[in-house]
Amino acid sequence: MNTLALEYDRDFHSWIEKHINLLKTGQVHDLDKEHLIEELEGMANRDRNELVSHFKILIAHLLKWQFQLNQLNERWGEFKGSSWRASIIEQRYRVKDQLESIPSLKRNLEESVIKAYPKAVSLAAKETGFPPKIFPKECPYSVEQLLGDDFYPNSN
Repeated sequence: MNTLALEYDRDFHSWIEKHINLLKTGQVHDLDKEHLIEELEGMANRDRNELVSHFKILIAHLLKWQFQLNQLNERWGEFKGSSWRASIIEQRYRVKDQLESIPSLKRNLEESVIKAYPKAVSLAAKETGFPPKIFPKECPYSVEQLLGDDFYPNSN
């Protein structure tokens, strides 16, 4: 095991700085390739997981909008879902900001929505008190709808 591999466990920040310097000076033969690959893969996974997390919250609020808004409006009169709308807007901005800073994530949009949907259903079910089976088996919203500023599903 080379000294850089040992330093990875002892002082991660120093390990990063040394790798930046090695890459800048073209000394790629001295890289701790095993740990470097592990860290790069971890970074990519974190970015994809963050995208899924934003979609989970966005979809959950759209489901609540679609399946609960009318019920609450009937019960309380002027319920407009303002906090849901604010959360929907915020999550759309977060997804768009992330895609702007990491454009390669665009190829993971469909996969991220598919991965987020079961968690969004679970979240919406817990927050509404509705059984999960009330919601569609697959995400009823396209990526374009999810990211469209003016899309709010019709309430059931």
